Amino acid sequence: MSNYVDQTNSAQLNKIKTRLEQTQKLLINGHWQYSSDQQSSEVIDPSTGKVISQASVATFDDVNLAVSAAKASFERGDWTNMTPSQRGKILWKVADLIEEYGDEIATLEMIDAGKKFSSARQGEIPFAADCFRYFAGWCTKVEGSTKTLSIIPGQDFHAYTQREPIGVAALIVPWNGPLVQAVWKIAPALAAGCSCIIKPAMETPLSTIRLAEIMIEAGVPAGVFNVILGGGATAGKWLTDHPYVDKVSFTGSTAVGKQIIDAAKGNLKKVSLELGGKSAMVVFADADIEEASQGAVDAIFSHAGQVCVAASRLFIHQDVFDVMIEKIKAKTLAIKVGSCHDESTGMGPVISQSQFDSISRYINTGIEEGGRLLTGGVPKYSGDGYYIYPTIFVDVKPEMTVVKEEIFGPVLVVQSFNDNDDITNMANDSEYGLAASIWTKDVSKAHKTAAAMQAGLVWVNCHSIPDMAVPFGGYKQSGWGRENGYEALLQYTELKSVIVKL
Repeated sequence: MSNYVDQTNSAQLNKIKTRLEQTQKLLINGHWQYSSDQQSSEVIDPSTGKVISQASVATFDDVNLAVSAAKASFERGDWTNMTPSQRGKILWKVADLIEEYGDEIATLEMIDAGKKFSSARQGEIPFAADCFRYFAGWCTKVEGSTKTLSIIPGQDFHAYTQREPIGVAALIVPWNGPLVQAVWKIAPALAAGCSCIIKPAMETPLSTIRLAEIMIEAGVPAGVFNVILGGGATAGKWLTDHPYVDKVSFTGSTAVGKQIIDAAKGNLKKVSLELGGKSAMVVFADADIEEASQGAVDAIFSHAGQVCVAASRLFIHQDVFDVMIEKIKAKTLAIKVGSCHDESTGMGPVISQSQFDSISRYINTGIEEGGRLLTGGVPKYSGDGYYIYPTIFVDVKPEMTVVKEEIFGPVLVVQSFNDNDDITNMANDSEYGLAASIWTKDVSKAHKTAAAMQAGLVWVNCHSIPDMAVPFGGYKQSGWGRENGYEALLQYTELKSVIVKL
């Protein structure tokens, strides 16, 4: 443990060491327990490639118990019978505790998800706390509206709508942002009044387990929040198939999202999906080239490109292409690749051996299909962590695999354009539509281009700027529904209309 972070004191390190020496448990109906068949999986630190802990792998019976506990708590009203103000105070307390235990949680994110301690402590921790506070405020503001009827003249009616919690929500979270992606789902689901079962990715269970302990400490009743560990093909599928689950919120690949849609047909459960992306960054000739070049590097190489909104397709106006490329190349070559335990690291590892292998195959394919490497290339696994150098392809064509498919790694493809009217067609030439960014000093051009982009979130002269008030989600095969904002809260409610004859 001495290698992990200098910023964390010895008492906290001992606490984390003790946690890692134990097999991580499931949380079902307020009780921490091992899987019913005692099976477990390895938890690996991607910076070292070494096993750091074991995690229980839920059986079908475990999943059924967790869903049944959530259903029973919802039907009893353990959460919904509290006043909205009481529920809001508990969510606010969760936020306070996330900040109080911030060093510990940030350390868990570092060793489990491959994030630098400082990035997690200064980014994930305050953002997660802000998410709970944002939705704590919504607890007292879930409301309907009154309607005036026109259908029957001369008779009086009182008509109104009201929002009700949808019921039992299964929340399935990816490995690239285990803490933030979890709270994006948990906070609105609880604010709406749902009971929940969360399943973190098998690779990254640690911060979710710590968050569950915090929620118990804050006063969330037993059964209202449950944690299931295991793989997507088993525990994830059992959750999405389960007839007592009323809502599934999933973040992950488009291919798995389509499987969830099929699974949801059994009881026509509601589904929201945040799926794949191949986000475009468009740099016009009048852009601030220094800012845009740094923005391009940050937008693809942050967290080793394992970000759903990563700007993996870069389009540069021909007039500034050469100068922009040189700046991007210089900034990319200056990135120090290494362990997240080292605070001087500029880019850490990818999450796993399988992800390392997948990205390597994509890079090979890009070379075979005629792309020219500007930086990076095919990595060689050395057995001490999953490291891929920042890779940039130029001289690519729209039909190439590296241009069309989501790689989810530190791989950038760069294309040029001449005609401002054609660039939106180039940028929209994707089955995905999650995010995009536009770089220009021309306000009119910025707004017109943003309007033409087929993407759920468009930034101008910036990229990857989050805020809890801003809805997040995609067009086309990037998903259904939205995270964040009031729109996220609505995903966990049913709308009821009532008409009363007076």
